[in-house]
Amino acid sequence: MRMGLAIDAACDLSQEFLQKHDIAVMPITVRIDREVFMDDRRPEEIQRFINRRLGNRSHSAETEPCPVEEVQKLFLEKLVLEQDCVFCLTITATRSPINEHVNKASFAILKNYRQARDQAGVPGPFMMRVVDTRNIFAGAAPAIYEATRLIAADEPPAAIRERLTHVANHSYGYMLPRDLYYLRARAKKKNDRSVGLVSAMLGSALDIKPILRCFQGETGPVGKVRGFEQGAEALFGYVTKRVRAGLIVPMVCASYGGDLAVLEHLPGYLELRQACEECGVELMEAPMSITGMVNVGEGAVTVGFAAEDHVAEF
Repeated sequence: MRMGLAIDAACDLSQEFLQKHDIAVMPITVRIDREVFMDDRRPEEIQRFINRRLGNRSHSAETEPCPVEEVQKLFLEKLVLEQDCVFCLTITATRSPINEHVNKASFAILKNYRQARDQAGVPGPFMMRVVDTRNIFAGAAPAIYEATRLIAADEPPAAIRERLTHVANHSYGYMLPRDLYYLRARAKKKNDRSVGLVSAMLGSALDIKPILRCFQGETGPVGKVRGFEQGAEALFGYVTKRVRAGLIVPMVCASYGGDLAVLEHLPGYLELRQACEECGVELMEAPMSITGMVNVGEGAVTVGFAAEDHVAEF
């Protein structure tokens, strides 16, 4: 059975990984004033967004996840012809409607795929399974990474789905933003009350940064530090401890809203890299999606991994 993957663009993964595993990306349209960006994880489009230096204008951006009709088109014109089973992984349904769009599209896809396959001379049935990673940005990476390992091992679809659900329920996504004022402005634009004005004012005045966590679809602060570099050191140090304690999936994803070369110059990152090498864990570096930068600001760091339940200690 030929099995493949499709993800939405807000899942942070390296371009090399996407190409290696032939992973389809469902794009997100981003509009800022009169400018339009197609967030489909292509490096050149991400770089174009960074080069435009839109700054605070970005918080007023309008984002449109891949609509139902476009999901149907992607599957019926391409994926149902190339694969016999596709796992479609999205960022958490609590933060984006893309999971709902894919589920709605699946009804028409499963109803009409036979005609598309018959016309192309492709025999046999087609299956698709929609998986909510219950996380955002780099936090969605562990489930997708695990899916590629299971597909390579030729595991049956039912076993893959069960395992991916388990990984999603144990995936942790941590984020360190640079600009609390930006974060609050964007949250206000989306009617998200997770970042208050007082915290933004205090954070900027004292250079205090929150460390945010997404776990099982819920996002909120789990710590605070003074200064971005101190925050990076605390975050990477914490992830280093989790790596040495053991992970459910042997990978950590670090994404950055800008030039990836910045990562290795942040305090604590080289120690994290060393721990991953010693423990046989892959450390994937990925550019943050345009959608991610629009929502949390450029220069933010997110880190994702899957581990047994634990209490965040910062």
